[in-house]
Formats: sequence, C-alpha cells, structure tokens
Amino acid sequence: MAVSGTGPLAGVRVVELAGIGPGPFAAMLLADLGADVVRVDRPGGGGLAVNPAYDVTNRNKRSVLIDLKAPEGPGRVLELVERADVLIEGFRPGVAERLGVGPADCHARNPKLVYGRMTGWGQEGPLAHTAGHDIAYIAVTGALGMIGAPDGPPAVPANLVGDYAGGSLYLVIGVLAALGHARTPEGSGQVVDAAIVDGTAHLTAMIHGMMAAGGWQDRRGANLLDGGCPFYGTYETSDGGYMAVGALEQQFYDTFVELLGIKEQAPARKDLARWAELREAVAARFKSRTRAEWTAVFEGSDACVAPVLSLAEAPHHPHLAARGTFTDFGGITQPAPAPRFSATPATVTSGPAQPGADAESVARDWDVPNLLEKGA
Repeated sequence: MAVSGTGPLAGVRVVELAGIGPGPFAAMLLADLGADVVRVDRPGGGGLAVNPAYDVTNRNKRSVLIDLKAPEGPGRVLELVERADVLIEGFRPGVAERLGVGPADCHARNPKLVYGRMTGWGQEGPLAHTAGHDIAYIAVTGALGMIGAPDGPPAVPANLVGDYAGGSLYLVIGVLAALGHARTPEGSGQVVDAAIVDGTAHLTAMIHGMMAAGGWQDRRGANLLDGGCPFYGTYETSDGGYMAVGALEQQFYDTFVELLGIKEQAPARKDLARWAELREAVAARFKSRTRAEWTAVFEGSDACVAPVLSLAEAPHHPHLAARGTFTDFGGITQPAPAPRFSATPATVTSGPAQPGADAESVARDWDVPNLLEKGA
C-alpha cells in the first residue's frame, strides 16, 4: 500500500539506504512530515536492528529489498534516484562510491538530487574511516563531559544527544535547506555532510559563549544548568521517585520555596556560599513526601517543578495526554509526529515498514518496474 503523506512535505520523494540509528530516524522525521520515503533494505538485514515489526523509526515508510553488492543492485537504486528529491545514506566515507551509488553516480542521473550523508566523524578528518557510536562522538565534543555529578563519571544520556540531536536533526535541517535551494530556478542538487561531532559541538554554542564570558566553569556539576545549582536539578522523594526543579528566575524561585514550605529558612537565592545549605534543605523537604504528593503541590504553579516520569509513565501525563504528544498505532505507543502544522498536519499513517514488503506499490507509484524483477 502506498504511503499517502499529508504533511508539509507531501510530494517529496526520499530514498533511504538502510542503516541504523540517526539515518533511519532522520528519514522517519521526513516521512512523518509527509514525504514518500522508500527504504532500501538489504537482504538479511543489518546489525543491531530491532524486530522490524516494532521499529517505529521505520513508520510512514515503504521498503524494497535491493542487494547493492549484486550486479544489478546499484542500477535499481539509481532508477529510484532518478525519480527522487532526496537520498539519505549512513555508510562510512567511500562505501557508497564503491557500491556505485555515491554522489557523482546519483547526480549524473539526477542533478537536482539532495544527497544526505549521515556519519559520526564526517566525510574527512583523521577519524573519518574509524568505527564509532554516539558515546564516542559526544565524548570528544565536550558534551558528555558536562553531564553527571562532579564526584562521579560522566552520565550517558542514552543516544539522544549524539545520534538524534547532533545527528538526525542536523541532517534533516541540512536536507530541507538544500532542497529549498535545489528547487529555485538557478538551484542544483548538492551533498549534505551531516556529522554527529559537528552537530553535537554546535549544540554547545551557548555554553561556549558563557564559558568565554566567565559564566561557566569547565567542569561537571558546578554551573547553573548542569546540576550545580540547588534550584536546578533533581531531588528524591520519600517513595524513591524524583522531582525535577528548574526555578531559575527570582519569581519562579519565590513560588518554589513557598510551595516547598521552606520560604522562611531558605537562604538567599544568590548567596552562593550557602548553596550547599540550600540544597540540603530542599533535599530534606522533598524526602518528606511522595512523588505524587509533591506533583499535586506544584501542579499548575509557576514554580517550574515536574515529576520525573519513566518512558512508560510519560504518555499518561495529563498535559501530554491532552495534547496527544503520544499516539497508539498498530498496538505500539509511540511519540506522535512533531512539530505541528496548522494547514498541513502530520500524522502516523502506517506502521513500521517490513523489509521488502512494498516492492509492488513502489514499482507502480515510482514507475520503476525493474524492482519486481528477480534479483532486484
């Protein structure tokens, strides 16, 4: 069945050469926004893949099977490329070229193509051909070293900071910018080199500015936004839950200490010499009640306090439920498409694409009958 996009990218055609992590997520975001994304899966699948039936990063897509190492494989991909606006690949530098589907091969067939390349280290540099994962990329950018308690090792933020924030989102930004250029009268296709190290470093721009101005110490747990501040952090409750506090501005801080019940004994907010005392007072107070009790105390206030929820709990939060931040599709609870559009709403229209299941519809809709030939 064809994927009928309804978002702002309806009509845009994307070829995704199957990979793992940030490439599929970037292609999912384009598909969520309405693009017709055809994922080129390899026979036998790839490493680290989850069960395809549950891989929601492949929702709203279609899949065809093409063996790029077979004699006819590159030609099949190039036929799709001729009809596409965007291609996304996440191979190590030089691999796509060796397979016959590199930028030169693709632009020879479609000069307007936006060729999106997703890697950890980028297309050049001493480590460009080296293997890696999110944790290594964010380590060298300084981002990982900022996260965690000052007396412990850096805390690993899953693969959100590198793969998805520094990788996928920057690839999508680059692809959309290049697509806009390609569609101008004088525009052309081009290569978008999205490296996780570049994107993650870019995310730390404000911190670098603060450090240059003397407002940020280059160590963990010593700053306003990294847990060093007693009114910007997390505190354990009596039942082992946690509350997140972000009462940075004076008016929010005033509301926070009043609702917490320490207004009279709380030291001055700007008295750094007594921050340790303030932290102890806040911690002791939070320990006196359960997470649910404190949630009720702060709910609807401007104290900037929220319960720390698990992944399973998050969809049931009243605000997220009211907004439909999560959706249930095909028996899987998952984040709904974001951001939101007033005229061209984005929706989940199909579940995870199953490898090779859509050859017939893609062959018809993209007018590539060779996809149905044996060995495709």
